[in-house]
Amino acid sequence: MRRATHCAHNYPLPLLPSGPGGVGGITSRRTRHTPKSTIARAYTLDPLSAPFTPEIHTLDQPSPILATMRRLLPLLLAVSLAAPSTHAADVHVRVDPTLKTGIEATDAFPTIQMALDHHPFATPNPNGTPGRVFIHIAPGVYRERIIVTQNHTNITLLGMGQSPADVLITNSLNAKTAGGTFFTETAEINGNGFQADNLTFENAAGNTGQAVAAAVRADRVIFKHCRFLGHQDTLFADFGRQYYLDSYIEGGVDFIFGNAAAVFDHSELHANGPGFLTAHSRTAPDQPTGFIILNSTVTSDDLAGKSIGLGRPWRPYARVVFLHTSLPAQVPPAGWNDWNNPANQATAFFAEANSTGPGASPATRVHWSHQLTPAQTIPFLPHNFLAGPPASPNHWNPEEEAAKLP
Repeated sequence: MRRATHCAHNYPLPLLPSGPGGVGGITSRRTRHTPKSTIARAYTLDPLSAPFTPEIHTLDQPSPILATMRRLLPLLLAVSLAAPSTHAADVHVRVDPTLKTGIEATDAFPTIQMALDHHPFATPNPNGTPGRVFIHIAPGVYRERIIVTQNHTNITLLGMGQSPADVLITNSLNAKTAGGTFFTETAEINGNGFQADNLTFENAAGNTGQAVAAAVRADRVIFKHCRFLGHQDTLFADFGRQYYLDSYIEGGVDFIFGNAAAVFDHSELHANGPGFLTAHSRTAPDQPTGFIILNSTVTSDDLAGKSIGLGRPWRPYARVVFLHTSLPAQVPPAGWNDWNNPANQATAFFAEANSTGPGASPATRVHWSHQLTPAQTIPFLPHNFLAGPPASPNHWNPEEEAAKLP
């Protein structure tokens, strides 16, 4: 059996000092009882006499074999350092609920969390850019809570079904049972460079209070062809730059909330109950954060005469912008709400441009909201709003990165 060289979280195990077990706890009798000496012995087989005939060489006069090794070792080391690596930078593992293994250091796992904990780490590309870990998830219902930790960067979850509904990650904690909103998430994303494609994240607690399907606390995150299902507080876009493309987010009360810089592009926001679509929480005017809903559609259940507002400020400097988006009749004429605090009217930035559908009503919106000109919308497009500083290593083109996903 091969001795494990890495622990459960892929950190190298420390080498144990020599002792009864030697390095790793195992030594042979020969190693254990070899006397310390300045004599090196090379053994040759003599078939005509004793089984082994020792040839004695002092360190001043090493054997020819040792002398040759000493000459070749620097050359071999130089060649190994100069040669480019032939190993692939990316790592591919798979998750399949039919698997019955729990063994580490394989490329197949029965749960998503096991794959996140035990996957091999990718190596850098020749140009210095980081490699990526691709986790291919077979269709099925995964009743687990998953967490992508900060040290697991550049993870891509790929659902292998025909649609996002074929791979469902689900749990059902709400704030009352979990001890608070921020302990309820089905998926917690903390590793930068995270990507997900063709998956569903669900909190199945229903209309029981705050219940988060996904909490995203990472930078340069992409969700493509994904669904987020819940009711109150479905998607906690907490911080970092996040790009949601061709995705579906469902909820009732403040179901997209947080202080991320997030763009929802060609996506659907569906209200399954009355309340507000967004609750952004920017705390200062110089923070480059906000929610941008772009080229998208807002839909709604029949709310029996009740309404779904575009947003309200969770913190005073909240920023939410709807661009070229279709709005349903359930959006009230005023559109926005100050969360019963008139002071927020002077600090929050709520805006629209070219809203369409029965809920579009620029003339009746609250007086402290904004209708943007085409030129004023340009800073809120994904390649501008999520780019970061131009000369920074963190400069990012989310549309270019998303195009690489299936």
